[in-house]
Amino acid sequence: MLDTSLRSAFDPEHEMFRDSVRKFFAKEMIPYLDAWEEEGLVPRAFWRKAGEAGLLCPTVPEAWGGLGLDFRYNAIITEELSYAGSSASLPLQSDIIVDYFVAYASDEQKAKYLPGMVSGEIIAAIAMTEPGAGSDLQGVRTTAKRDGDDYVVNGSKIYISSGQNADIVVVVAKTDPSLGAKGTSLVLVETDRPGFARGRNLDKIGQNSADTSELFFNDVRVPVTNILGGEGQGFGYLMSNLPQERLSLAVSAQAGAQRAFDEAVKFTKDRKAFGKTVFDFQNTKFTLAAIKAKLQVGWAHLDWCLLRHAKKQLTVAEAAAAKLWHTEMQWEATDAALQLHGGAGYMNEYPIARLWRDARVQRIHGGTSEIMKEVVGRSI
Repeated sequence: MLDTSLRSAFDPEHEMFRDSVRKFFAKEMIPYLDAWEEEGLVPRAFWRKAGEAGLLCPTVPEAWGGLGLDFRYNAIITEELSYAGSSASLPLQSDIIVDYFVAYASDEQKAKYLPGMVSGEIIAAIAMTEPGAGSDLQGVRTTAKRDGDDYVVNGSKIYISSGQNADIVVVVAKTDPSLGAKGTSLVLVETDRPGFARGRNLDKIGQNSADTSELFFNDVRVPVTNILGGEGQGFGYLMSNLPQERLSLAVSAQAGAQRAFDEAVKFTKDRKAFGKTVFDFQNTKFTLAAIKAKLQVGWAHLDWCLLRHAKKQLTVAEAAAAKLWHTEMQWEATDAALQLHGGAGYMNEYPIARLWRDARVQRIHGGTSEIMKEVVGRSI
């Protein structure tokens, strides 16, 4: 269990909420983690239960079915999810996608989608990455061309989280390819529309229970009212939400690193070699001490980021630095923790194996570590 006794970002009300999150996950998620990993999918029934428990999109205003809470409640859910060793896409919906609806959707769109996103009846995906466009979103080739009162969407997207489960997809598309980034828009595509197709659930190294797909758009017609915000404003919208998206990934990384450390401590104190526990070897203690020191720094820094974000002060560069540092630290800590397990660390029956697999993509999605360095470098 995460020790939150020294945290500075949370109030007593937050800790009461954390207790309810832990109880919910203990009952409704942890017993099924292995099954979901094998199935490659988190069942929709769990999404609905999470919605009933208030664990989806808690920042959505009450007028649209939410609880109207601050982002720190989201962070609690993400921390506990990551510490439990789950890759369920709840943070994608709550921390990233829903804010586009809250900030830019029309009242009609909000009424249509937000209550369902809060309840878990509607699962959303955001389709940015393409086979030829990853971190460079200006290279997007999917188009949404105006035809009377419709947009006609054509193109494909890849590595889309919640792609198998999604009911609604926020598609990053060029409404005017001649304008580059200024011609980029966010278009809502319901997944039951003719011309929309899902590829297979992609076979990944890790985060197996987070369904990930290629999506295809072949003359998919949607009404012009399906545009999110203003035409040609999509790139600016995407940039405005990056600090929260990258902070969410930093939160997940820090909690995942802590769980890896805790698993290593537990294993090395139990495992014996040459007449003593593995923990008693100096190398083990030094390795664990180095990880613990970085975890201490990480929790303090994360709370600093959360408090700044709560005040709407966290900058793009600060969030990029947080995503960079915490995900790199997670990988370092998790890899070292697996090494301390010896051969057991390579066995899927031990939690550290899943933690290690799931940690690897953290340095890639949401912007690679290299891109994070570029963003930070531009701020110097």
